[in-house]
Amino acid sequence: MTDQQPQDLSNESLKQAASETVQKSVDIRASVRDLTLQAIQSRRLDPQEMKNIMRAMTEGITIGAEKRSNDTRLALSEAIKGLDEALMKAAEAGHLALKQLTTKTKDFSENELKQALANMKKLEEDFIQTLTQVTEAAGAKMKPELKELLSHAQRAGTDTGAKVAATMSEFTHRMATSYLESKYSSLEAARELSARFTLAASGFLAGLAEALRQPRKGEGKKE
Repeated sequence: MTDQQPQDLSNESLKQAASETVQKSVDIRASVRDLTLQAIQSRRLDPQEMKNIMRAMTEGITIGAEKRSNDTRLALSEAIKGLDEALMKAAEAGHLALKQLTTKTKDFSENELKQALANMKKLEEDFIQTLTQVTEAAGAKMKPELKELLSHAQRAGTDTGAKVAATMSEFTHRMATSYLESKYSSLEAARELSARFTLAASGFLAGLAEALRQPRKGEGKKE
């Protein structure tokens, strides 16, 4: 890992941190997941920032796996799973934020909900697209391994996609039953609610990330 804090990481520095994590870590999946979550927490939860993080992490993962002296395939697979797990947690945070806002506020219009859901849906789409782009640009050693992972993700789906699908199903049902009826009175109100969604999602994500870092019950305790 680098000595930089996550909030100080540019896309290039994040890629380097991901590379070092995969190259040197023992628990690659957890290390990649945690690094990704830290990067997400340090930036805005919007589609472009998420794409930047996905690209930097995927490129760094590929570089780090290639530099390992052995277990290249396993390291790459575990790292991609760690990235998927982090993105799934971001989707879960978005889900929780939507539940909170649609329950506690009357200013959340159907159009705003549709936009929020569209942004969440892009998580898996951008994840697959990013993996495809990195695969196409990979060298001869890593391309076959990446192609296999990409093929599996496209065929079986991802944890991120499963969470997004569950969210889409729940809130599409709410819209179909006219759960939300209010309208925005102004663009300023829409921007304010969007900011509240981002803040709520960030708070939930911080809690989810902290929970992942907590030792399981009974671990770390010796008689």
